[in-house]
Amino acid sequence: MKLTKLDVTFHNIQTFSEVIGINDRHLDVLNRLFETTIFTKGDDIHIQSEDKDKKHRLETIFSVLIDLVDSSIQISERDVIYIAKLTETMPKDDIIDHYQNRVEITKTITGKPIYAKTINQKRYLEAIEKNDLTFAMGPAGTGKTYVAVLHAVRLLKNGHIRKIILTRPAVEAGENLGFLPGDLKEKIDPYLRPLYDALYEALGRKQTDDLIEKNVIEIAPLAYMRGRTLENAYVVLDEAQNTTKGQMKLFLTRLGFDSKMIVTGDITQIDLPHNATSGMIHATNLLKDVAGIAVIRFERVDVIRHPLIQKVLERYDAERD
Repeated sequence: MKLTKLDVTFHNIQTFSEVIGINDRHLDVLNRLFETTIFTKGDDIHIQSEDKDKKHRLETIFSVLIDLVDSSIQISERDVIYIAKLTETMPKDDIIDHYQNRVEITKTITGKPIYAKTINQKRYLEAIEKNDLTFAMGPAGTGKTYVAVLHAVRLLKNGHIRKIILTRPAVEAGENLGFLPGDLKEKIDPYLRPLYDALYEALGRKQTDDLIEKNVIEIAPLAYMRGRTLENAYVVLDEAQNTTKGQMKLFLTRLGFDSKMIVTGDITQIDLPHNATSGMIHATNLLKDVAGIAVIRFERVDVIRHPLIQKVLERYDAERD
């Protein structure tokens, strides 16, 4: 097959190295995404394809990467994947603007900034800031829970809230809690692992455990919310697609003053009995026009995971259709 040289120019060897990635990792990502062969000869980039659209897309991607690296923005494999997706629908200048005006969520335990990784994550943060109740719907891997937990940590550090409450309905995908060993905490902790992971990243394990011990951070099943009014708190209901209408109503009516509620879920992954209506679907339809409530919908473009996951999702969606 004919080799085609891409019309891209690197300004120096440092930019070239960062754009290509260590051991050509970024080229490998693009090879998988575009199902082609991309390689370097000197400081030129070639593709083994005569597809003009593919050539133009890749030229745009490399042009964006070069501009970002020249702006001292570090590029990861996740960024390469996301930028490649954005070039399908978004002009180059808008992509660059997104990266050059990133929103910091909080810092890691070592002081490294954690930024909103996608445009919808940025919109999500803006919605949370402006509203007391925010629904976040979309596929796994879009950062719905991760962003909410990190933002909660930021508000806790700044003294804007006194307590973080993280909860999930006790509905499991093919498992039964009653048959698992241990007490209730030991039974439910594995299902809450993504919440712990975000806390450990921002606070470290020791501080997280200390705050849980002091009940400043509470991680509990949804049933524990009954009869409470949650004030000066940041409350995240995760996996909300698995709530019933009654459970969702119970949860939403716990909202107290100076609090924020975040409700996250993926309505394509409902584990309720077939005759049960998802409380999340019902609530977002019922409350979508109420002032002070926002609904953010994440898309597949926001899934920043291994390139194969995108292809897996596409095949499963095609089979369902």
